Amino acid sequence: MDWGTELWDQFEVLERHTQWGLDLLDRYVKFVKERTDVEQAYAKQLRFSQQQSFVQLLQEVNDFAGQRELVAENLSVRVCLELAKYSQEMKQERKMHFQDGRRAQQQLESGFKQLENSKRKFERDCREAEKAAQNAERLDQDINATKADVEKAKQHAHLRGHMAEESKNEYAAQLQRFNRDQAHFYFSQMPQIFDKLQDMDERRATRLGAGYGLLSEAELQVVPIIAKCLEGMKAAADAVDAKNDSQVLIELHKSGFARPGDVEFEDFSQPMNRVPSDSSLGTPSEGRPELRGPGRSRAKRWPFSKKNKTVATEDFSHLPPEQQRKRLQQQLEERNRELQKEVDQREALRKMKDVYEKTPQMGDPASLEPRITETLSNIERLKLEVQKYEAWLVEAESRVLSNRGDSLSRPPRPPDPPASAPPDSSGGSSNSGSQDNRESSEEPPSEEGQDTPIYTEFDEDFEEPASPIGQCVAIYHFEGSSEGTISMVEGEDLSLMEEDKGDGWTRVRRKQGGEGYVPTSYLRVTPS
Repeated sequence: MDWGTELWDQFEVLERHTQWGLDLLDRYVKFVKERTDVEQAYAKQLRFSQQQSFVQLLQEVNDFAGQRELVAENLSVRVCLELAKYSQEMKQERKMHFQDGRRAQQQLESGFKQLENSKRKFERDCREAEKAAQNAERLDQDINATKADVEKAKQHAHLRGHMAEESKNEYAAQLQRFNRDQAHFYFSQMPQIFDKLQDMDERRATRLGAGYGLLSEAELQVVPIIAKCLEGMKAAADAVDAKNDSQVLIELHKSGFARPGDVEFEDFSQPMNRVPSDSSLGTPSEGRPELRGPGRSRAKRWPFSKKNKTVATEDFSHLPPEQQRKRLQQQLEERNRELQKEVDQREALRKMKDVYEKTPQMGDPASLEPRITETLSNIERLKLEVQKYEAWLVEAESRVLSNRGDSLSRPPRPPDPPASAPPDSSGGSSNSGSQDNRESSEEPPSEEGQDTPIYTEFDEDFEEPASPIGQCVAIYHFEGSSEGTISMVEGEDLSLMEEDKGDGWTRVRRKQGGEGYVPTSYLRVTPS
């Protein structure tokens, strides 16, 4: 069965059906385009980076995203572009077929109008001829009519009869022509057009079905690789080693300093020459913290100053012992590699010089002398640097070992409980310092508090406000009585502005405003 035979009178139905088919094709192309956009957006969201096992996980996720991009590319090229192009071709072909059909319909309608016109003309001429014949017959029987009138009426009737006969012949010819055109229209012309439309629609349905298959085929092509990516993600998850991560953190950040000793009691009740305590929270004897007053030096806030005030030295003595040892090891390894490279280059130049001496046509041996001299100079320089770094490394390792011995011999001291004063805010020290200040000055005491800052290095201006590097919670109450410190209450949420540099102090910012240093042991860092 075909459309040209069975649907010969359903022109509008075929027009609607073929339009529906093309609309369906366009909707599928739009759907695949939207799916392509989703796949591309999904792939972009999966691309980011981290470290350790997360790096391996993200590498698998990156491969997974690449497969999603491959799906999007296949859908875009093999489905969207090809089907969109095919849809345009189908639209042009359909338009051409329906133009032919409408043209044939217009021709048939034009022939039918001509037939109707010739038919009406034949009918009109017949009535006029009959009327003229009746008029001539009436005048012929009228005795009062003249002969001229009778002859004229007969001639008119004859003329009308002749015109009616011509109209009859024209109507018959037009009718024969219309029947022939109508038969051609219904039995040949329109069936051919409908058959072409049927073939076009069947090709469109077949191509659309193939497009449906490409959608699933694009997914099936990447399923094995995606499965491997998922297996890699599972392996990355299993590779997480918490103990190893803790050890890595220790190796990265341990300073090698010994723990500070107990703070010794300094009796200020009687005037006497006090001997500074090496275990004080201030600087050691060479940097004894003193109270402010005429001729008194500024005190440091911890056994070593802030790192941003230190000057980098070649032997890395400005770093903590453990970090100094690591940096010296790195420098020593780098110098040894450079030295080996220079030695290899020297041997190569000597061999080349020997070749030039044996075969002068290959080159002048004297041209290599400057390079050989430069290489020997570099070797001597690097040997001296290696010896220098080796000596520094031995000294640094001895410092690390001595600090470890001191730490092992001294029992760890837990932080003060919340009810007691924190290590750096001793009210007695401040009050006694005020008393000492009063003894050395004849001025009357002020009505305001006599607290004198111990760690006066906090007087230095802070850097420009920066973004917090983390969050922490105060686990003890702390009164920031010294300059540069800040008060906090137990359980208060704080923003972490600067990590502990190894001196036991951490800079924080309160939510209600204010920024300063607090003891590190009084804080608990919370995950971001």
